[in-house]
Amino acid sequence: MNDPPAAAAPRIAPHLAHWPARLPRELAIPETTLVFNLEVSARRWPSKAAYVFLGRRTSYAELHEQAERIAGWLQARGLRRGDRVIVFLQNCPQFAAAVYGILRADGVVVPVNPMNRADEFGHQVRDPQARFAITSHDLAGIVAEADAALDPAQRLEHVLVTQLAEAGPEGIGEPLDAAEAPSPAVLAWLRTRHPLPDARFVAWADALAAGHRPGPHLAGPDDLAALPYTSGTTGLPKGCLHTHRTLMSNAVGGGQWAHAGPETVSLAVVPMFHITGFMYGVLGNVYLGSTAVLMPRWDRELAGRLISRHRVTHWTCIPTMIIDLFGSPHYRSFDLTSLRYLSGGGAAMPAAVAERLKAEFGISFAEGYGLTETAAPSHANPPERTKPQCLGMPIFGVDSRVVDPDTLQPVPMGRAGEIVTHGPMVFKGYWGHPEATAAAFVEIDGKRFFRTGDIGRIDEDGYFFLTDRLKRMINASGFKVWPAEVESLLYRCPLVQEACVIGAKDDYRGETVKAVIVLRAEARGHARPEDIVAWAREHMAAYKVPRIVEFVDALPRSGSGKVMWRRLQDQEAARAAAGTSPG
Repeated sequence: MNDPPAAAAPRIAPHLAHWPARLPRELAIPETTLVFNLEVSARRWPSKAAYVFLGRRTSYAELHEQAERIAGWLQARGLRRGDRVIVFLQNCPQFAAAVYGILRADGVVVPVNPMNRADEFGHQVRDPQARFAITSHDLAGIVAEADAALDPAQRLEHVLVTQLAEAGPEGIGEPLDAAEAPSPAVLAWLRTRHPLPDARFVAWADALAAGHRPGPHLAGPDDLAALPYTSGTTGLPKGCLHTHRTLMSNAVGGGQWAHAGPETVSLAVVPMFHITGFMYGVLGNVYLGSTAVLMPRWDRELAGRLISRHRVTHWTCIPTMIIDLFGSPHYRSFDLTSLRYLSGGGAAMPAAVAERLKAEFGISFAEGYGLTETAAPSHANPPERTKPQCLGMPIFGVDSRVVDPDTLQPVPMGRAGEIVTHGPMVFKGYWGHPEATAAAFVEIDGKRFFRTGDIGRIDEDGYFFLTDRLKRMINASGFKVWPAEVESLLYRCPLVQEACVIGAKDDYRGETVKAVIVLRAEARGHARPEDIVAWAREHMAAYKVPRIVEFVDALPRSGSGKVMWRRLQDQEAARAAAGTSPG
């Protein structure tokens, strides 16, 4: 009698030897939608602060009621199940009310970077075929300008407009506490109010006052919930298909990983439109029933005061924020002793700063790793056992590997290869881009793995480290800048014949944006680099604007005629190493 074939040896994941004993290996993800999380928290803690903004507390009951009314208003104006709704706002309580209102109405949230200019915003309307948008007075002009440039059939039908400060104490007739106030310039911006452009634009307060109630909630866990946009190596930004289930995974897991619960007070300064801010400032905190202290814009002095006053326990940030806070002349006057957990990503934490955090507060900065496609973290450092300048280990239910980017075969431990990830938080694909979706995934051992495009390695403990990128991407203070997108915008500049965008070393931002430009014939001899920068500031988000512009006679090309951006990038790296500059 023949013996049965031997079973394949199980894949051993070395990080499990260091997995925190307090945590399950996988999560029991709720079979409900994200809307239910707000309903539960509003019932459990109706008077508890969901958000603190300019010193005013927005309770869970108030947040839930606003979301219900926004849902009713949207449905009264024809929102159908699965319709996409743009949220074009800075950090404010209205952002969360808008998100949960859209989801309660069975719609899909399209969070858009409020730094976008009209040229960029138009794509965010056209591509997802959005008919609704929710924005603020300071951004309504950009919405109107972008909308006017679209074909009539593509234009928005309804736009809800809020004044950011109306969620603060002045919105209910109370005085503003000076200790909670941002700078005078920022406060003036938060109070911005303009006449609405046309009848399609409706005031937030009027929508709430209308008192519409939504119909039954019909969406399920596998319905589309959000369509955050990300760019890539080519073309315009693409929408990432996230369901209630994919987002729920990290909404549930974030609190367990970070020792967080209803008693947690977090500082929410990472932009809410960004997948990290969306996860930890809109979804995860509401699931926990915790309190988020909101900052619409980074200000180290205000951050120090808010941490001190509200006894902030958790802060997800980018390392440059901590560096900036430590650089404040008032740093010693801030009471930061309440902080228990600091985490973040987007840029590596400098070793000296990490050591200072440990020495002064006993806190190990827990770096993490993830993408828009993975709903923020797929990897994280457990706070009990962090490693510096490390992506961490795969989190709940994640199988992540390092493979040869050409053969897709696993590489030996310690050797660099492409990071591929399978897990419950991985997106379903790119909106309207089946070819890009197919290229983004690979099947290994019967599982569907997402190809991150990042080059990394795994050490003997199973921790992941980033070494390079397959994709062209510039990381400026945690903001991802995709050169192809910036190039496509620069080509609209009347001075530019050709453009190639690369990353340049920056002592503070880590990297910054550099544009190598071939001028049009009529511009040569009189156009200046600052003219390109000035044009860019008018047409793209500030973090994408080239800080360095170099004029050349021609861009290097391959035999097939493609611009050899890698050669320019390598030349820039060599200059940085030598301490020289072009010219």
